[in-house]
Amino acid sequence: MSDSGLRQAQDKMRDAEVSQAAIDVFTHYYRQLEQGATGLIAEDSIEPLTDPPTLADVDVSEADAAGALDATVIIKLNGGLGTSMGMDQAKSLLPVRDGKTFLDLIVDQVRAARTATGARLPLLFMNSFRTSDDTMAALSSYEDLAVDGVPQEFLQNFEPKLLTSDLTPVSWPAEPSLEWCPPGHGDIYTALEGSGVLDVLLEQGFRYASVSNSDNLGAAPNASIAGWFAGSGAPYAAEVCRRTANDRKGGHLAIRRTDGQLILRDTAQTAPEEMAYFTDEHRHPYFHTNNLWFDLQVLRDTLAERESVLGLPLIKNVKTVDPADASSPEVVQIETAMGAAIEVFDGATAIAVGRDRFLPVKTTNELLLLRSDVYDIDEVGRLVQVPEKVPTIDLDAAHYKKIDDFERRFGAGAPSLREATSLTVAGDWTFGRGVTVRGTATVDGAGGEVADGAVLAEG
Repeated sequence: MSDSGLRQAQDKMRDAEVSQAAIDVFTHYYRQLEQGATGLIAEDSIEPLTDPPTLADVDVSEADAAGALDATVIIKLNGGLGTSMGMDQAKSLLPVRDGKTFLDLIVDQVRAARTATGARLPLLFMNSFRTSDDTMAALSSYEDLAVDGVPQEFLQNFEPKLLTSDLTPVSWPAEPSLEWCPPGHGDIYTALEGSGVLDVLLEQGFRYASVSNSDNLGAAPNASIAGWFAGSGAPYAAEVCRRTANDRKGGHLAIRRTDGQLILRDTAQTAPEEMAYFTDEHRHPYFHTNNLWFDLQVLRDTLAERESVLGLPLIKNVKTVDPADASSPEVVQIETAMGAAIEVFDGATAIAVGRDRFLPVKTTNELLLLRSDVYDIDEVGRLVQVPEKVPTIDLDAAHYKKIDDFERRFGAGAPSLREATSLTVAGDWTFGRGVTVRGTATVDGAGGEVADGAVLAEG
């Protein structure tokens, strides 16, 4: 390895008109790779986070909450195409309920919060070059949504994939777009600065950002959290939830022993021999929801002080250049996690929230739940869980993983799941209209049709 690989990567980024700030950040992590950095966080270097403040205990006046929300901008991470579900557009454009998409419901939530509090509450999307056009076209139908002087999007950066053999940029003429990758959602800070949006927000009088994934409809604008965050004086706060056995793969917060600083640890930062510690929901009881809050002015000052390089922990992601071709060259993707910024800011904190703030859709299993009667939508656009416990869904990946296959098999609508404990589907089954699931139900065999009005139950 030599400076040649870095120069090639820098030149490639400049030719693609990537911002200088993003090139500087990439250079920082490239040097770490050259030095053999792995980004691993050892178990004996941390202590579990066990007693964060809770949203249920927050006591903020309506006036303070509304004032804090008026100084807040809502940012949704929207760069993904939902490729794991076979999509070729932003996942936020996928219909969820009554013909409304994630994006439509997000807009409903923002509008409702504006009406309830009087807050300006701009809505921004961090798009990628793959999601920008479709997303902005969908937003154009909402003529009352934009806030004067504030853009509705900024673009995440992109960087070259590097050959593991020599850290030079990979060449893949069969599909040149596969030569590039996003830098992980930790890029939000660099993208905000490099796009000029950070300065615009501050100039327009906004002080705080509330950030979440666009596929998490639980992360609606929340004036109480805004008021708590503003009153805390903290530069940064993460929303965390109690872990269950189903959350074992989610990144968790911990306390670094050397200085007492809160940090985030993901699976890619855990040695294989220590995964048992990572996945132990009793040892590390809180996971990061990827909902977070930060002070825009503190971010601006910190970026200026550090010459645009926050110094988030490196995540070294090794893949093949073509994810669908295991025989294609092995590459390194340099990534960072947005939530890892918690260790950058002195005084950063966390707040424990309910599961209603964490409703991500990563697979069609979760999508079926959101489309079912397990959830209602309230007057402010939030999903409200109806049964005491959400049932477990396990759909046969061979037939339901891709969204088109899923839509065909549930063309008559989702079954009623309010009385269900679990639904397991093995085989190729098409569900009729008005199907009800009660208790523990399994549909297996080669496949066929579940008749209209059928009741599925154990035995």
